[in-house]
Amino acid sequence: MITPAEQKTNIYCPSLTAYERRRTITIHIGDLPMGSDYPIRVQSMTTVDTMDTQGSIDEVIRMVESGCEYVRITAPSVKEAQNLENIRNGLRKLGIQVPLIADIHFTPNAAELAARIVEKVRINPGNYADRKRFEVIDYTDASYAAELERIREKFIPLVKICKEYGTAMRIGTNHGSLSDRILSRYGDTPLGMVESALEFLRICEEFNYYNIALSMKSSNTQVMVEAYRLLVQRLDEEGLKPYPLHLGVTEAGEAEDGRIKSAVGIGTLLEDGLGDTVRVSLTEAPEKEAPVARALIERYATRASHAPIEPVDHCPINPFQYTRRDTREVYNLGHLNVPRVIADYSNIEVQQLDDLKSIGHFFLPVPDKWAMNDQGADFIYSGQKPVPFMLPNGLREILDYPQWLVHPEKHIKFPLFNVADWNAATEVSSELNFIEGDIHTFNEAFLNEVAGKTNIVLVLHTDNAHAMPEMRRFFYKLTEMKNRLPVIIRRSYQTDLGDRLTLYSATDIGGLLVDGFGDGTLLCPDFSGAEHAEKLKAAAAYNGIAFGILQAARTRMSKTEYISCPSCGRTLFDLQETTAMIRKHTEHLKGVKIGIMGCIVNGPGEMADADYGYVGMGKDKIALYRGQDVIKRSVHSSKAVEELIELIREDGRWIEPEEREILV
Repeated sequence: MITPAEQKTNIYCPSLTAYERRRTITIHIGDLPMGSDYPIRVQSMTTVDTMDTQGSIDEVIRMVESGCEYVRITAPSVKEAQNLENIRNGLRKLGIQVPLIADIHFTPNAAELAARIVEKVRINPGNYADRKRFEVIDYTDASYAAELERIREKFIPLVKICKEYGTAMRIGTNHGSLSDRILSRYGDTPLGMVESALEFLRICEEFNYYNIALSMKSSNTQVMVEAYRLLVQRLDEEGLKPYPLHLGVTEAGEAEDGRIKSAVGIGTLLEDGLGDTVRVSLTEAPEKEAPVARALIERYATRASHAPIEPVDHCPINPFQYTRRDTREVYNLGHLNVPRVIADYSNIEVQQLDDLKSIGHFFLPVPDKWAMNDQGADFIYSGQKPVPFMLPNGLREILDYPQWLVHPEKHIKFPLFNVADWNAATEVSSELNFIEGDIHTFNEAFLNEVAGKTNIVLVLHTDNAHAMPEMRRFFYKLTEMKNRLPVIIRRSYQTDLGDRLTLYSATDIGGLLVDGFGDGTLLCPDFSGAEHAEKLKAAAAYNGIAFGILQAARTRMSKTEYISCPSCGRTLFDLQETTAMIRKHTEHLKGVKIGIMGCIVNGPGEMADADYGYVGMGKDKIALYRGQDVIKRSVHSSKAVEELIELIREDGRWIEPEEREILV
């Protein structure tokens, strides 16, 4: 239970209800400053070997043309750091002034050299001066202080060089590469991530060096969001400067899954005015990342003009630790049930059995049975057009109240009311009634009236441009009132948004889910004269996005999750090709998390959340992991996928692909 005193300290952003950028200091990265006085910047990272000078130059050009404002290049050793000068000179000769950032892991001497060449260096406090051996060490205060002094001695030379050369620095904590020292004292937690960065930041401030950005990256969106929030609060508490924030979700993956996961993490923070530069990490060509980051950022260009939302002076939940909102169970919604997916067919007239394929339900004529895949919707909202045949057992139908009232089989259907219809209703379902409204129609008098009902689920929507915070304000109200009614999150989007559909919906819905709010989703296509086949195609897309958001927010696992890094100059194999190959053989393993890492820098640490890992360790050599434990080393790449499958089989988690459909 959060105490009143704790509630007042839980405000981690300028406002939880009004859009406002967090005020930061300005830092200078070449000729392109960063901070709250400037637009949110876009950046990405090269994938070409840093020793390939021309290849790096060509890739940087493609990235700049796609919208990158900063470009990061790996420098794993001194030779790569030195070659940054050749890359930089080649770009400048072509008139390309984009600031370059050296990405440093393990090698302080490479960082010190790079800081004299490029505009910014990124260091990871988990491995800059610490070696990770996955050991638990019981530090005394004295021994811990001695370790900090050792780090200080290694780090001070870089601070002095950066200050002398006007070089910026990012202190970038990664959840998966926290040092043994941090893990031993703080655990694998957002607090450990924050403290890891602050140890280095305090040294910088001691030397009056402030040209710094901070990041708290994780492949787990809940951890990532909590860590950034806690970082902001800790900076304020300690009286440290309000440094700009670099936002990113590590190892987000590829295609739609990578975009959804990135939006759940990055978008949630942008909603609260946090973030000054964005890097979207996709297992795709780096020039594909900048347009996605830009689409996330541009949504806030006019956000400050949104309709007002009732302000809050405290946060009634702990925003630094995930806890699902306490609700009662109504039918199969709320309490311990996973969030449910409702497919919107209110503008689609179901004509035949195959029309339900779009939402994961398949009729098999030969056995005369229905089958459901791992993304089979739980409910179908058919509005005023009832489905003309018996539905499979795994799917339930919701009808608008007037249609439900006259339906001959209303005992196996569920009604959707608006508040006015509910208040005037002469008949309701004894099991489950959906009532739709917004933060205004769901006023305090209404909520008090229905609070004790055991057959009601609310369906929350909003027309406010600042959608997620307004809906979150409603959940705050329910929490304060101790109202335990389950709530479905309803959002409607046009079908022609392209990538923005995925990004916007993942932000609006995912931002609530990571705070433990929401017992289901109703994602509604906004059609404009589409044909029946096009509507079914849209229904399939929206259904897949809904399940993807639940998975990215870690609230319902419905498919295999791939924690794959975006590739860089350290990568030891073709990540895109390898990820596609592993996906082909394992995508039917519901709920299994597989990390695919190009090198030891990103693995095993960055796949800390994975069940299994596939990590490059040399040319054509792969290490296979179970969790963070290496099981097989130096497996030839031609046999590595087969060996990975065998490892999964040994653990009893392998099923044959043909077994993935569930007969219902």
